[in-house]
Amino acid sequence: MSEPSSWAVEARGLGKKYRRGWALQDCSFRLPAGHICALVGPNGAGKSTFLGTATRLVQPTTGSLELFGVPVADPAVLERFAFLAQDKPLYPRFTVAETLRLGRELNPRWDQALAERIVRSGNVPFTARIGTLSGGQRTRVAFALAFGKRPELLLLDEPMSDLDPLARHELSGLLMAEAAEHGTTVLMSSHMLSEMEDMCDYLVVLAEGRLRMAGQTEELVPAHMLVTGVASGDSGVPDELLRQHTVVESRVSGRQFSALIRPGGPLSDSWEALVPSMEEVLLACLRSPEAPVLITDEARIDGAGTREAAA
Repeated sequence: MSEPSSWAVEARGLGKKYRRGWALQDCSFRLPAGHICALVGPNGAGKSTFLGTATRLVQPTTGSLELFGVPVADPAVLERFAFLAQDKPLYPRFTVAETLRLGRELNPRWDQALAERIVRSGNVPFTARIGTLSGGQRTRVAFALAFGKRPELLLLDEPMSDLDPLARHELSGLLMAEAAEHGTTVLMSSHMLSEMEDMCDYLVVLAEGRLRMAGQTEELVPAHMLVTGVASGDSGVPDELLRQHTVVESRVSGRQFSALIRPGGPLSDSWEALVPSMEEVLLACLRSPEAPVLITDEARIDGAGTREAAA
């Protein structure tokens, strides 16, 4: 038997083309096992397409994708991941108890106690039929199925969009506890950027079907600075800033400029510089999809040094 891979996800030149064009193109990165990774991007960025290829629901046009060193086309990967789709498809005529029984009979590593605990914590009746539950209750049952499988990799597509803040907080804590206690890897698509900052230690950012940023948050976020100062030059952004640093996004208001940059050297004493939050970095990158790509050493599929290249 081959040694287990330390990489939960490895994408090499992954792409998917439809009649209208490329939904995902030239996507190459790797995600180490044991991380909670936020898959971030605007609508139409390619997030659901990527998750579709990872779950064998979408056949890629180009490239390859491996989960724990096994090609996704290999049936052996099926028992290693669990997928929670955005629409939470469940059998509406099944009761909650019957739904969990289905999970138990289909999954050899099923954890009935964990699945029941997730359902009970939301006061969801085991005798209720799925079709009679609220959106939040159905989401909780879907989470119970996903966690009960005891997967090595959890793939989640906007999993908490219909939950109230208290339920989101509870299930976010469950995700972090699973990753810490069992080494479960989580790859989660979400638009809730502020909540991702507390949960995720890894980032994959997509825009316009292409990879824009990938790596650990502790490397990506500190690679940026928020600077403000007196506007100058033709654009209002100082020529010195444009020459020496990588500008992700810049704005000019009256006589003042502000910019999110990746510093290429010392900053001018005349500028005020602040460390941005993860949410500020992500918003700037999403507003500026033409900004240079940033992929850390660990996330690069070829293992070379940190890359920053023109889109």
